[in-house]
Amino acid sequence: MAFFVIQVRTGKEKQYLQQADKVLRAPEQQLFWPRRALRIRRKGQWKDSVAAIFPGYLFLQAEAIPPPLYWALKRIAGFLRYLKDNQHIEPLSARDREILLHFLSYGEIVQRSRVYFDQDNRIRVVSGPLRGMEGRIVKVDRRKGRARVRLELYEDSFLIDFGFDSLEKALDSPPGGKSTDGKPGRS
Repeated sequence: MAFFVIQVRTGKEKQYLQQADKVLRAPEQQLFWPRRALRIRRKGQWKDSVAAIFPGYLFLQAEAIPPPLYWALKRIAGFLRYLKDNQHIEPLSARDREILLHFLSYGEIVQRSRVYFDQDNRIRVVSGPLRGMEGRIVKVDRRKGRARVRLELYEDSFLIDFGFDSLEKALDSPPGGKSTDGKPGRS
């Protein structure tokens, strides 16, 4: 099954999906909107939030896009274009498809990864959507709990932040706040 990309107005993905569900009749046709869970700090308060992995892009899983489906999806409010373009609709390449399937394997909303930092301060992913993506991480913000990852889609490059929970406190000090040498652990 191939994946085709539909570009819609950023911020209008949910409304487009609701309308598209009325158009997609065949069970083998599905529209995906991969998102990521983040923790955002505003005015000193941490809040959980959800953001699109690829803002403004939806992924149609289908064998092909026949003319009736092409026109039905194009007429929905918020539609911008098919990728590569409306005259040359191309499914995702094997490399792009692999990245999309990696994220979709964690569900449509990927949760934060669990990581630790080794003695050289390199990030090591224990579990979550960043696992296997370590080579794509270009920046880490330990304070915010985010890793910036470089993703490609049709030869365009995106920098996307993914959230992580650091396990370093749990690895540095056992329960009770004492380290193995009897000294108080870091808090």
